[in-house]
Amino acid sequence: MDVAGKTVLITGSTDGVGRYVASQLAAQGANLLIHGRDGARGADVVDKIKRAGQGTARFYQADLSSLAETRELADSIKADHRRLDIFISNAGIGTRNMGAERRVSADGHELRFAVNYLSGFLLAYLLLPIIKAAAPSRIVNVASLGQAPLDFNDVMLTKGYDGVRAYSQSKLSQIMFTIDLAEELKGTGVTVNSLHPATYMNTTMVRSAGVRPMSTVEEGGAAILHLATGDDMEGRSGLFFNGLREARADAQAYDAAARKKLRNLSQQLTGPFMQ
Repeated sequence: MDVAGKTVLITGSTDGVGRYVASQLAAQGANLLIHGRDGARGADVVDKIKRAGQGTARFYQADLSSLAETRELADSIKADHRRLDIFISNAGIGTRNMGAERRVSADGHELRFAVNYLSGFLLAYLLLPIIKAAAPSRIVNVASLGQAPLDFNDVMLTKGYDGVRAYSQSKLSQIMFTIDLAEELKGTGVTVNSLHPATYMNTTMVRSAGVRPMSTVEEGGAAILHLATGDDMEGRSGLFFNGLREARADAQAYDAAARKKLRNLSQQLTGPFMQ
């Protein structure tokens, strides 16, 4: 895909692999919508892209642990843009960000589920009108090989909380959502795929978990760019990739009944914000 002049939103693009992908797409002439929580880091990314003199960039500040701020982000983007060619849902927190104990979002939901999955679910639906307007267009959900099936009796992990499980079920939720949304968008020209970009990249998320990096943001970035722009991905949807290779996710991802439960729960939790 020639991305020159295309509009691309990358959540969580002021640091790590999101920032790397943004720089690569800007170098190809894309118009980047940079997102993050930190205004200073956002301004730095935009400044570097502008000084490179190829693509353009604009920063949108929002805390995706808040459904209200997620909606405000979508409203701001739709007010500024009529088309969105690529949406890369990359923002997330790891197993130990802000500590190992259980935390909740501004809306009272388990924090990793809220940030890693629920905000992306809501944002995708709110932005669908301008994503469809840009068809053929693409949605890429940055998930993980770290996956754990959801216990629908305790999705918010109020009993026996474990950060690794919380992270892993949020990532499987992204994959389940990918499969459902791809089915929903058949015939619209919008494709939706998810991936594990690389294992333990040298990112703040990995280092905060006390894990020694095993791969680079360049490796993970190449995998994300493949789904976002690769010619061989044209028309392919509802898939999960491990790096550059198509792979199988946890078995629950392919359980239609489980996906329906997750979809119903997600709609219930975001209900006042759905359009």
